[in-house]
Amino acid sequence: MADETNPIQVSRRDMLRAAATAAPVLAIGIRFGTAQAATTAPADFKPNALLTIDGTGQIALALPKTEMGQGVYTSLTMLVAEELEVAPQAIRVDIPRGESGLFGKLDQGTGGSTSIRECWEPMRQAAANARAALVDAAAARWKVPASECRAQAGSVVHAASKRTAPYGALVAAAAALPVPEKAPLKTAADGFKVIGKPQRRLDSRAKVIGTAEYGIDVRLPGMKVATLAQSPVFGGKLGAADEDAAMKVKGVRKVVRLPDAVAVVADHYWAARKGLEALAPSWEDGANAVATQAAIVSSYAEAAQQPGNAAMGKDGIDAATLAKAMEGAVKRVSAVYEQPFLAHAAMEPGNCVVHVKDGGCEIWTGTQVPGSARDEAAAALGVPVEKVVLHNRLMGGGFGRRLEADYILRTIEVAKQVDAPVKLVWSREEDMQHDLYRPFYHDQIEAGLDAEGKPVAWNHKITGSSIMARLYPKYFKGVDADAVDGSVKTPYTLPAQMVEYVRHESAVPTSWWRGVGGARSAFVVESFVDELAYVAGKDPLAYRRALASDPRAQAVLDLVAEKSGWAKPAPAGRARGVALIHTWDTYMAQVVEVEKDAENGVRVVKVTAAVDCGQPINPLGIEAQVEGGIVFGITAALFGEVTIANGRIEQSNFHDYRMLRISEAPAIATYIVPSDQKAGGMGEPPVATIMPALANAVFALTGKRIRKLPIAKALTA
Repeated sequence: MADETNPIQVSRRDMLRAAATAAPVLAIGIRFGTAQAATTAPADFKPNALLTIDGTGQIALALPKTEMGQGVYTSLTMLVAEELEVAPQAIRVDIPRGESGLFGKLDQGTGGSTSIRECWEPMRQAAANARAALVDAAAARWKVPASECRAQAGSVVHAASKRTAPYGALVAAAAALPVPEKAPLKTAADGFKVIGKPQRRLDSRAKVIGTAEYGIDVRLPGMKVATLAQSPVFGGKLGAADEDAAMKVKGVRKVVRLPDAVAVVADHYWAARKGLEALAPSWEDGANAVATQAAIVSSYAEAAQQPGNAAMGKDGIDAATLAKAMEGAVKRVSAVYEQPFLAHAAMEPGNCVVHVKDGGCEIWTGTQVPGSARDEAAAALGVPVEKVVLHNRLMGGGFGRRLEADYILRTIEVAKQVDAPVKLVWSREEDMQHDLYRPFYHDQIEAGLDAEGKPVAWNHKITGSSIMARLYPKYFKGVDADAVDGSVKTPYTLPAQMVEYVRHESAVPTSWWRGVGGARSAFVVESFVDELAYVAGKDPLAYRRALASDPRAQAVLDLVAEKSGWAKPAPAGRARGVALIHTWDTYMAQVVEVEKDAENGVRVVKVTAAVDCGQPINPLGIEAQVEGGIVFGITAALFGEVTIANGRIEQSNFHDYRMLRISEAPAIATYIVPSDQKAGGMGEPPVATIMPALANAVFALTGKRIRKLPIAKALTA
């Protein structure tokens, strides 16, 4: 057994690498930071910031979005492969450094199910332009019209003369020609060869054998490793700390005191952890120490009584019109919903490597916003942005947590005081208790129904923290556009609709969480629509179909009804619930089948999902997103809750922030609607749909309407 204070530094990843090199293998590598190398050889063809083709015909793609497990490493490569007429495996994917404006209007930031939606046209256009330039180069060489040439399998072909030139032989000539700006894009009618075809993930092998590098894997010569403790109360300050005791731990090199935190820098992580224990810091808690869960929940309910800001703009109605519509209703239904603070709890905890030197710094980390994170780092150091180099890495989950740069800025604070590269690693407890949490939301919603049970008036007031006001204040005009997303525009026809927003903040810092505003809205809207169906005495799925006039919404409902066997009674002891969303340019319907469970009150047995996300890119990727999102959403709906006592987050690890276990995972069946519409997002829709579908299934099974999450707590309290 290794000495605890000086353990042998052999990781599971090292063992995997060693095993992988025991026999010759073919692997697709993952390369980092090559896009800014500025070492393009004279023979290379670089038609734009995304693509480079060298003299051997090797195609390199600078990935414009970040890979955090959602599969853009593969799906975005497929877009390029389609237009370049090559297999995705023929493209080398490089993860570029962070730099605002690197890809022009195509931002490096990744979140909100935007990757495919934002890249669908620009990336195909970039590849089509490159293809056209190569065709032009071949045509000029052969002195034939370009219209007689075509790209095929990494070459340009002139069928009439049976001449062929591989891309590598054309790059020098193509580099000397103007690159077309609007080459024709392929369409589904042309017959896609890559898009829409199942594609195994290109990065899977590197991840399995341990050669893929995540932020937490980075090792540099002379690097020190640090860990930290931050004030357990938000806004608290560091008090006493026994630095002498910490420095006596073998391997500890430095203690870095900060106003609200303290870090121990050591030769390796275990020494840093032991040093932090010996340090035994105390804290000056500050004003937020009095914050309690009950007081925070009560404050949201009180804030909800204030007048709200109209969220619908010209599409909404005024209070007088709403009141008149409500007066004409045969029946009125109202409800209050509450959704708790949630942690991101990504498998890879917060980490970053920073080397402050030469009036600037280098950063190695996994971030969803490499460009803006670099800008924030430069501002924190007070140096020009050109003096900061950010090397982005793969992420072991993001879920919105790595849209923030706080862990990068923390590392800079520590690294400024150390004459070496410093890797700062947050413990699981530190990561859990110093997150930026999904906001707590309080929703008041009311509808007036006509004699047939259809809504004639709809009034929805949302009270919650504003992430937009904190991060993008210039866009905040009294309404947080994200918080009302999915509430302002629902899949249904609502004749007289009013949506209001009340901003209310607490001691708990908040940020975006997978599903963002659309997920919180889906839980309320779809749960309430289920209530209306019950009051109207209608089948919940048929009721939705009658209210949804959009043919694409109706189609996913029809498909999920067919595939789930909705028309037939559920098996004995089970019940089903349904939900429908249209957000992120995607339509999704889910049917959840549940049964009673002694431990958690309910168990999810089966989920059937029907999705219309426009033109499917990678069916295997869509299925993976649906399955992962459903498990993520079930976990949150059943167990997810962050609570506060004495100004402190009570949860600290997975023992009290419960995850769905493998044995509890349901059978999941995904059905994709064929479509040639513009591609939609897939990261958030499964999370948003599963939460209300599950709550509605619980009502069908138990008769208990779930208006406050988490469900297990509501059923077993």
